[in-house]
Amino acid sequence: MASRQLVIFKVNDEDFGIDINQVNSIEKPMEIFKVPNTPDYVEGLINLRGKVYTVFNLRKKFNLPTMEFDDSTKIIIVKEKSVMVGFIVDEVNEIITFDDSNIESTPEVIAGFDRKYLGGVAKRDDKIVLILDLVNILSLEDQKLANSSN
Repeated sequence: MASRQLVIFKVNDEDFGIDINQVNSIEKPMEIFKVPNTPDYVEGLINLRGKVYTVFNLRKKFNLPTMEFDDSTKIIIVKEKSVMVGFIVDEVNEIITFDDSNIESTPEVIAGFDRKYLGGVAKRDDKIVLILDLVNILSLEDQKLANSSN
Protein backbone atom coordinates (compact mmCIF):
# COMPACT_ATOMS: atom_id res chain seq x y z
CA MET A 1 0.00 0.00 0.00
CA ALA A 2 1.31 3.44 -0.93
CA SER A 3 1.86 6.09 1.71
CA ARG A 4 2.94 9.72 2.12
CA GLN A 5 5.14 11.32 4.75
CA LEU A 6 3.93 14.71 5.90
CA VAL A 7 5.69 17.35 7.96
CA ILE A 8 3.01 18.36 10.47
CA PHE A 9 2.86 21.93 11.77
CA LYS A 10 0.42 24.25 13.49
CA VAL A 11 -1.03 27.56 12.41
CA ASN A 12 -3.62 29.02 14.78
CA ASP A 13 -4.07 25.64 16.57
CA GLU A 14 -4.91 23.83 13.32
CA ASP A 15 -2.77 20.92 12.10
CA PHE A 16 -1.42 21.30 8.57
CA GLY A 17 0.87 19.07 6.56
CA ILE A 18 3.27 19.45 3.66
CA ASP A 19 4.65 16.48 1.77
CA ILE A 20 8.15 15.83 3.10
CA ASN A 21 9.48 15.76 -0.47
CA GLN A 22 8.59 19.46 -0.77
CA VAL A 23 10.36 20.46 2.47
CA ASN A 24 13.97 21.58 2.11
CA SER A 25 14.64 22.56 5.74
CA ILE A 26 13.07 23.80 8.97
CA GLU A 27 14.68 26.88 10.49
CA LYS A 28 14.44 29.05 13.58
CA PRO A 29 13.23 32.61 12.96
CA MET A 30 16.01 34.91 11.84
CA GLU A 31 16.39 38.47 10.69
CA ILE A 32 13.81 39.21 8.00
CA PHE A 33 14.44 42.12 5.65
CA LYS A 34 11.20 43.94 4.80
CA VAL A 35 10.42 44.57 1.15
CA PRO A 36 8.32 47.66 0.37
CA ASN A 37 5.17 47.45 -1.75
CA THR A 38 4.59 43.72 -1.24
CA PRO A 39 1.39 42.03 -0.04
CA ASP A 40 0.82 42.04 3.73
CA TYR A 41 1.49 38.28 4.04
CA VAL A 42 4.99 38.66 2.59
CA GLU A 43 7.19 39.08 5.67
CA GLY A 44 10.25 39.83 3.56
CA LEU A 45 13.56 38.20 2.64
CA ILE A 46 15.98 36.05 4.60
CA ASN A 47 19.59 35.20 3.87
CA LEU A 48 20.00 31.52 4.70
CA ARG A 49 23.43 29.98 4.13
CA GLY A 50 24.18 32.43 1.33
CA LYS A 51 20.81 32.07 -0.46
CA VAL A 52 18.00 34.60 -0.34
CA TYR A 53 14.44 33.36 0.17
CA THR A 54 11.09 35.15 0.18
CA VAL A 55 9.23 34.43 3.42
CA PHE A 56 5.43 34.24 3.65
CA ASN A 57 3.51 34.43 6.93
CA LEU A 58 0.83 31.71 6.72
CA ARG A 59 -1.26 33.36 9.46
CA LYS A 60 -1.56 36.48 7.29
CA LYS A 61 -2.00 34.48 4.07
CA PHE A 62 -4.93 32.64 5.68
CA ASN A 63 -6.39 35.88 7.16
CA LEU A 64 -5.85 34.69 10.75
CA PRO A 65 -4.93 36.86 13.74
CA THR A 66 -1.21 37.61 13.89
CA MET A 67 0.95 36.75 16.88
CA GLU A 68 4.47 37.50 18.00
CA PHE A 69 7.15 34.97 17.07
CA ASP A 70 8.25 32.81 20.00
CA ASP A 71 10.55 29.84 20.66
CA SER A 72 8.14 27.51 18.85
CA THR A 73 7.88 29.62 15.67
CA LYS A 74 9.62 28.07 12.65
CA ILE A 75 10.31 28.89 9.02
CA ILE A 76 9.73 25.92 6.73
CA ILE A 77 11.71 26.24 3.49
CA VAL A 78 9.65 24.54 0.78
CA LYS A 79 10.14 23.89 -2.90
CA GLU A 80 7.43 23.83 -5.53
CA LYS A 81 8.80 23.29 -9.02
CA SER A 82 11.63 25.83 -9.34
CA VAL A 83 10.37 28.12 -6.57
CA MET A 84 11.83 27.94 -3.05
CA VAL A 85 10.20 30.03 -0.33
CA GLY A 86 9.83 30.10 3.44
CA PHE A 87 6.57 29.72 5.34
CA ILE A 88 6.35 31.07 8.88
CA VAL A 89 4.36 28.67 11.07
CA ASP A 90 3.51 28.62 14.79
CA GLU A 91 5.35 25.35 15.42
CA VAL A 92 6.51 22.18 13.69
CA ASN A 93 5.32 19.05 15.50
CA GLU A 94 6.36 15.85 13.79
CA ILE A 95 6.64 13.81 10.63
CA ILE A 96 3.84 11.29 10.15
CA THR A 97 3.40 8.61 7.51
CA PHE A 98 -0.17 8.32 6.25
CA ASP A 99 -1.43 5.45 4.11
CA ASP A 100 -3.08 6.69 0.93
CA SER A 101 -6.32 5.10 2.15
CA ASN A 102 -6.32 7.64 5.01
CA ILE A 103 -6.03 10.66 2.70
CA GLU A 104 -9.23 12.10 1.26
CA SER A 105 -10.03 14.99 -1.03
CA THR A 106 -10.87 18.28 0.65
CA PRO A 107 -14.48 18.40 1.92
CA GLU A 108 -16.74 20.91 0.16
CA VAL A 109 -17.50 22.79 3.37
CA ILE A 110 -14.55 24.01 5.39
CA ALA A 111 -15.55 26.94 7.58
CA GLY A 112 -13.26 29.95 7.78
CA PHE A 113 -10.66 28.70 5.33
CA ASP A 114 -10.08 29.04 1.61
CA ARG A 115 -10.21 25.40 0.50
CA LYS A 116 -8.25 26.12 -2.71
CA TYR A 117 -5.13 26.10 -0.51
CA LEU A 118 -5.76 22.47 0.43
CA GLY A 119 -4.71 19.34 -1.44
CA GLY A 120 -6.61 16.95 0.81
CA VAL A 121 -7.23 15.84 4.36
CA ALA A 122 -5.25 13.12 6.13
CA LYS A 123 -6.72 11.25 9.07
CA ARG A 124 -5.28 8.92 11.66
CA ASP A 125 -7.04 7.85 14.86
CA ASP A 126 -8.66 11.09 16.08
CA LYS A 127 -6.19 13.39 14.27
CA ILE A 128 -7.11 15.39 11.15
CA VAL A 129 -4.39 17.12 9.13
CA LEU A 130 -5.11 19.63 6.36
CA ILE A 131 -2.63 19.03 3.52
CA LEU A 132 -1.42 22.22 1.87
CA ASP A 133 -1.41 22.53 -1.91
CA LEU A 134 1.71 24.59 -2.60
CA VAL A 135 0.69 25.24 -6.20
CA ASN A 136 -2.41 27.12 -5.07
CA ILE A 137 -0.86 28.83 -2.05
CA LEU A 138 1.81 30.40 -4.22
CA SER A 139 -0.07 32.60 -6.68
CA LEU A 140 1.64 33.57 -9.91
CA GLU A 141 2.44 36.96 -8.34
CA ASP A 142 3.97 35.17 -5.30
CA GLN A 143 6.04 32.93 -7.58
CA LYS A 144 7.39 35.91 -9.51
CA LEU A 145 8.26 37.64 -6.24
CA ALA A 146 10.01 34.52 -4.94
CA ASN A 147 11.90 33.96 -8.18
CA SER A 148 13.18 37.53 -8.18
CA SER A 149 14.78 36.92 -4.76
CA ASN A 150 16.44 33.60 -5.68
